[in-house]
Amino acid sequence: MNDLFYKAYEDRHRGSRELILSRLRAYIPFLKPLAALYQPADAIDLGCGRGEWLELLGKAGFEATGADLDEGMLAECRARGLNAQRADALDVLRAMPDNSKALVSAFHVVEHMPFNEVRLLVQEGLRVLKPGGLLILETPNSENLMVGAYEFYKDPSHTRPVPWELLQFVVEHAGFQRNVIMRLQERPELRSGLNIRLINVLKDVSPDYAVVAQKNAGSETLSVFDHAFSFNYGLSLESLAQRYDSQINNRIAEAKLAVERTDARQAQDLQQAYGRIAQLEERLARLEGQVHAVFSSRSWRVTAPLRFVVSGLVRIKTAVRASRFVSGSKRRIKSGLRRLGQTVQRQPHLRQAALDILNRMPGLKRRLHGIVYAAGDTTVVTQTEREPEYLGPRATQIYTELRKIMGRETS
Repeated sequence: MNDLFYKAYEDRHRGSRELILSRLRAYIPFLKPLAALYQPADAIDLGCGRGEWLELLGKAGFEATGADLDEGMLAECRARGLNAQRADALDVLRAMPDNSKALVSAFHVVEHMPFNEVRLLVQEGLRVLKPGGLLILETPNSENLMVGAYEFYKDPSHTRPVPWELLQFVVEHAGFQRNVIMRLQERPELRSGLNIRLINVLKDVSPDYAVVAQKNAGSETLSVFDHAFSFNYGLSLESLAQRYDSQINNRIAEAKLAVERTDARQAQDLQQAYGRIAQLEERLARLEGQVHAVFSSRSWRVTAPLRFVVSGLVRIKTAVRASRFVSGSKRRIKSGLRRLGQTVQRQPHLRQAALDILNRMPGLKRRLHGIVYAAGDTTVVTQTEREPEYLGPRATQIYTELRKIMGRETS
């Protein structure tokens, strides 16, 4: 594509220059010992794009050359003073002599090529590299399900994803001494013990990967690269899925343990409740036995009359406290006096007897402070000017009722 379309598309979707440079620093553990091994350290970058990798190689001490077919990309490289030419990747490699480069790299190139050309690129790279030299091939990681199913096809020049197992086998089959898979650009926080969700498994596996392969050399030369080749890079689908499964299993185990603890507490509480019920039943049985013994005793039968009397007294006392007994007594006294008066009025001989009783009580007459008249066989007692103060309430009531009866008789 020579109409600047591809460069414009890359500028929008690949990320800023600063972002790409920050991602490329992941390769520094390989660059430092390689730059120290060869002076000068020659490098060729196939599909150099905007030149971020060429810029980093220059800062790391390499004499780097780039090749690309897109004029927009090459124009930006030249504007930055980077050495880049318009050429096909395989043509460039074929034109180079054996053992002439310390580094051959191709970032996001193999996914644009037919598979047979990928194999040729790897073979030519091995031929061009010096002993101990490195081949770096970076490409989208189809192990990331989102990349393999969607992100990969956002680039119209992509042909097909290249799984890491396939590309690794290509370099091994070509004859490289050793290689390592670098998974790249994953979210840093997922490298720690962050809880993994299902969405992380689906989309947060390292979105890119690289095969870094090394040409055979003496053991002393290879040993300085041992640390870089032994490191575990990035996040694989398997590792994220295992972490997710482990978290789920831990949560299930915690839930089961919580249920078991709850069941154990409930069983303990139930056992304690049963024990308490048994104690209460035992106590109730003892009380029932004691009550039965009391009811069956001779003393209970002998004291039955006394209990009856005491019970009646208690009821009377209760009624008195509630003022029912006093008020009831008053009503009964008044009613009795009325009946007595009515009887006395109807019976002449009773009326005469009542008068005789009053005449035989001179002390009562003196204390009445009234006037007593005798008329033949009839005695009339009139209302005193004041009520007698020496009589109690009940005597006063009786006196008043009798006086009313006598008054009606004489009238």
